[in-house]
Amino acid sequence: MIGRLNHVAIAVRDIAKASDIYKKTLGAEVSAVVPQPDHGVSTVFITLPNTKIELLEPLGADSPIAKFLDRNPDGGIHHICYEVADIKAARDQLLKQGARVLGSGEPKIGAHGKPVLFLHPKDFNGTLVELEQA
Repeated sequence: MIGRLNHVAIAVRDIAKASDIYKKTLGAEVSAVVPQPDHGVSTVFITLPNTKIELLEPLGADSPIAKFLDRNPDGGIHHICYEVADIKAARDQLLKQGARVLGSGEPKIGAHGKPVLFLHPKDFNGTLVELEQA
């Protein structure tokens, strides 16, 4: 069902400072900051040869990332994202197997302009999983 690893998302308090670490210290290609108001975050993508790193900064106190940073003051890995060929078929199969889809269960448009869903971390070894339509 799952395809390639699309990205690993890291929650940060200061996206500009975190971006500079990847750009200046590690010499990585870093995108511009893009606000994602539907998800309550600003994002930056760091392009690697085989995947991407997504930096997430909260957009306001009600952001899920703000809540994550309250529990993890230094930030850290927030979720991993896998590609799937058909997001609704993947969702339906997962639901039949007892996995929980967060939110309404309907895909939303994610940072790459493609449909995404999030799966409950308790069903995946404590890791929040994002599925993105390839």
